[in-house]
Amino acid sequence: MTKDHGSSIKDDETYEALCEDGASKQKAARIANAQANDSQSPSEKDGAASPYADWTTDKLYERARELEIDGRSQMDKAELIEALRYT
Repeated sequence: MTKDHGSSIKDDETYEALCEDGASKQKAARIANAQANDSQSPSEKDGAASPYADWTTDKLYERARELEIDGRSQMDKAELIEALRYT
């Protein structure tokens, strides 16, 4: 049974699963909230999303903004890709 993690977590089930898999609370919250928000598009499992290398810098920046990655405005394409992969 999932716990209620408060109003800041929009998808408690996903949040708990990510925490159990070793994700930090902050990362789990970002991903769970992105999945619960129809205006955001977190990548799907099974490789359905195209590789970041194929994305434009503007698309990478937008995704970094969705995930609230600090310093994104100063990053070039390679740095955005690295930050997105490890977030």
